[in-house]
Amino acid sequence: MSKISVAVLGATGMIGQRFIQMLEDHPYFEIEGLYASERSQGKKLRDVLKVRDHVYLDDTMDRTIEVMDIAKISKSCRVAFSGIPSDLAGPTETELAESGVAVFTNAGSHRMDANVPILIPEVNPDHFESIKDQPTYKDGGYIVTNANCSSTGIALPLVAIDKAFGLKQVFVSTYQALSGAGYPGVPSLDAVGNVVPFISHEEEKMESELAKMLGTYSGGKFNFAGFKVMANCARVPVVDGHLESLVLDLDAQPTLDELSKALSGFRGEPQKLGLPSAPDQPVIVRAEENRPQPAFDAMAGTPARARGMASTVGRLRQSNGYYKAFVMSHNTLRGGAGGSVLNAELAKAKGIL
Repeated sequence: MSKISVAVLGATGMIGQRFIQMLEDHPYFEIEGLYASERSQGKKLRDVLKVRDHVYLDDTMDRTIEVMDIAKISKSCRVAFSGIPSDLAGPTETELAESGVAVFTNAGSHRMDANVPILIPEVNPDHFESIKDQPTYKDGGYIVTNANCSSTGIALPLVAIDKAFGLKQVFVSTYQALSGAGYPGVPSLDAVGNVVPFISHEEEKMESELAKMLGTYSGGKFNFAGFKVMANCARVPVVDGHLESLVLDLDAQPTLDELSKALSGFRGEPQKLGLPSAPDQPVIVRAEENRPQPAFDAMAGTPARARGMASTVGRLRQSNGYYKAFVMSHNTLRGGAGGSVLNAELAKAKGIL
């Protein structure tokens, strides 16, 4: 079976290089080109390397960065994986979709657009229907976004809990890694030995995106979920991995054992389909009193291709009628490039690539 040709946009950035990592030797996709701005034209990937915890193949390291060329990409690629900044992503991704390219993007420019899904395959695979209402779909082009990295990590356990027990209110506080700010991240004098209790627009994104993702799509529009989300977000001196504190108000009053079983037993469409980047167990529950932690749990997930694609939940507690927990997820894998690659895998499984 021939593989689908794909382009990686923003190949010099952290998310772009996570895309390259996820796409190496992929069973469905083959990288046609690595694209970035004119500043990086002609450089090899090894000259602009930012990912430190993955050993790329020699052939990958020797690939040359090209200037982004929409005409070339639209002729040679069925798919574009976008890791470019949001201000550039908006018009670029629109033009690619108009040229017949299926765009799977980590950028936030189109997340709240009508008929553009914020997709997490275990959470809302039915939202794929919305792309058929995009005006470019008839010519093969469309845009699928993944969620903000802090929204993604908690969406997996939240959908499992909502299906089993019903969500009324979600209170979340985030402890977000430096890599979530892109490379080189937060200035060292701001980050080292410090916690920054502000991330621009992050709280608003979480509150709106989760309601869209956990809602429904019908009649040509998204119907947002009815529960409330209230977020506080902070940046902490951790390289990779977002830790998030949850306080939940539920319709039902399950025991902690029932809650744990609902989380650890949760499976979605990617697991049923056996998609290559899908973790066997999307939500892992830890019983230790001091887990999850970025150092131990950011790379959770099996098989090997799905490392960093699972959310880890720990410290399940009940207090004053509320339920409390901590959630850990890898922000540039599950919350970034890996999430978009999994979205594309589901699109192929659904026959829309």
